[in-house]
Amino acid sequence: MIKLLLPVSILATLVGCGGDSKDTPTPTTTQTPSEPTVIEKPIVEPDKSMARQWNEVTLEAIRNDYARPTVHARNLFHISAAMFDAWSSYEQRAKTYLLGNTLNEYQCDFDASNISVEGNVYTDQETAISYAAYRLIEHRFEKSAFPHETMELAKRLMTENEYDYTFTGTDYSEGDARALGNHIASCYISYGFTDGSNEQNGYENRYYKAANEALVVNKPGNPNLVHVDRWQPLRLEQYIDQAGNEVSQQPDFLSPEWGEVSGFALTNEDRQLKYRDSHEFKVFMDPGAPPSLLTETDFFQWNFELVSIWSSHLDTADGVMIDISPNNIGNIQSLPDTESGYKDFYNLLEGLDASQGYEINPITNQPYEKQIVPRGDYARVLAEFWADGPDSETPPGHWFVIFNKVTDHPMLERKIEGEGEVVTKLEWDVKGYFSLGGTMHDAAISAWSVKGFYDYIRPVSAIRYMAGLGQSTDPNLPNYHEQGLNLKEGLIELVNKDDELAGAQGEHINKIKLYTWRGPDHIEDSFEDTAGVGWILAENWWPYQRPTFVTPPFAGYVSGHSTYSRAASIVMTKFTGSEFFPGGMSEFKVEKDNFLVFEKGPSVDLELQWATYQDAADQCSLSRIWGGIHPPVDDIPGRKMGEKIGTNAFEFAKSLF
Repeated sequence: MIKLLLPVSILATLVGCGGDSKDTPTPTTTQTPSEPTVIEKPIVEPDKSMARQWNEVTLEAIRNDYARPTVHARNLFHISAAMFDAWSSYEQRAKTYLLGNTLNEYQCDFDASNISVEGNVYTDQETAISYAAYRLIEHRFEKSAFPHETMELAKRLMTENEYDYTFTGTDYSEGDARALGNHIASCYISYGFTDGSNEQNGYENRYYKAANEALVVNKPGNPNLVHVDRWQPLRLEQYIDQAGNEVSQQPDFLSPEWGEVSGFALTNEDRQLKYRDSHEFKVFMDPGAPPSLLTETDFFQWNFELVSIWSSHLDTADGVMIDISPNNIGNIQSLPDTESGYKDFYNLLEGLDASQGYEINPITNQPYEKQIVPRGDYARVLAEFWADGPDSETPPGHWFVIFNKVTDHPMLERKIEGEGEVVTKLEWDVKGYFSLGGTMHDAAISAWSVKGFYDYIRPVSAIRYMAGLGQSTDPNLPNYHEQGLNLKEGLIELVNKDDELAGAQGEHINKIKLYTWRGPDHIEDSFEDTAGVGWILAENWWPYQRPTFVTPPFAGYVSGHSTYSRAASIVMTKFTGSEFFPGGMSEFKVEKDNFLVFEKGPSVDLELQWATYQDAADQCSLSRIWGGIHPPVDDIPGRKMGEKIGTNAFEFAKSLF
């Protein structure tokens, strides 16, 4: 029996809902894939559309692969677009995307006169969709971490639907829907070799070079940082990507040239040509440069100090309780534009943001029930939920999971934009995947074009580097440097001679210490131990991540999670015709001591809850700060870019409906 691989986000109880992201590295020849967790499950689900069943196989293929958010956003889009073209070929009013058109100077031939659109064409649509999806999955995941498992799953879906997966013909002149599906797939495969992704060479970087030597994370400090605002590779004794696969000890920057890739709704007006290190970079939705430690010192310091301070929230021992229901969280009205605006938007000391919450659920007209839980549990669960865990479909795939769960909600009406007649499950899914796929692809291109050009530093590099400079608060105190960390009583202080961190010979006296999450060295048994929060030497600061992962292998600015999630929330809002989840709320149930991956917890049962799609996206953004992956300055520009990307992509997709 074939075994279907399912992630935590699918298996857990989700009511109407479900990823720089799975921010993870490019594969190398030294990888040793981990064994996936498997459960048995029938592959054919009669109550699901054929497009839905192939989307589930695609998501499983991604979970069986190396975690590459840019590559998989492209895979999700091309497979979704191929299914859309297969469906549209039989619809007199709909337009096709690549089929019969020319994109990026590649022409995909199509003679519509060979396709009958009279009578019941539903069976032919399902057939063409299946062959198009099967062939494209076969090609795109041929060199994945677990290609055999993926193809056995795909073959099983074909066989149980009585399709001959060995049929490879592309001559659809007699109206053969199988051949049409194969033809569509062949077009997308050929197009993929012209779209600027460098697929033919394994998506390798062509000219990007890291400006800094690697940070050896298991050693104190950051002595190798020369270019203080630029990205720094990490070197670990063992590096395991977010999908659970062992990768090179020092992975390269993933997709720094992704601005070269042809997008969906992106236009030349969205693009600027910029130059660095004698190379041209295509930058989309350019948000401008992030703050520099050398020229905007105060704002730079505030951003990265906030990450360390928020790490002090990752412990339930502080006794802080918060309401995590929509009564208190969500309903953000605007995003900041200025330095002072940022400082008003984020609560530096207590956490959270400018949420206003909701007085009532507008669907039920009842108040949202409060949910009071330890802040330390909420912050840790949020960080791990949106990181998607070790069985990751990556952030763009996570939003497909959310779309599917919304589709399954009993209160959802399949009315596109909330108007008109209820459409079939197939039409709903095909159009939804096409819209969401194009959006995730444009989000990947835009976010990574910014990452590649601005090449901005991550918190683990910045915090350790500034700590090595000293304190920037008082020139009359020891260890002063204007670009060091600001002292904050109870959070950022100097080690004194009586401090237990002073060292056996007093070698750490006057160094910077942080009150923050203590790091993975304090966890021996992930089922029984928590690292907790306490004073550590700042030179040893660690984000809330596994010791084999630490930080994604690419620049921080802008946040891929923020860009993907805000863009997806826009599309979900527009496609369903409502900003609210069905029923006015979605939730993800978390069981006490049965969710966190690398330490014990949470200490109580809780539910992540969202009233709107945007609320879910906004919580995703905060998760990356608590996770030690992004400062605020990575987050807000990504959200703003996502707003434009989602709006433009949906309008373009709708023009083909």
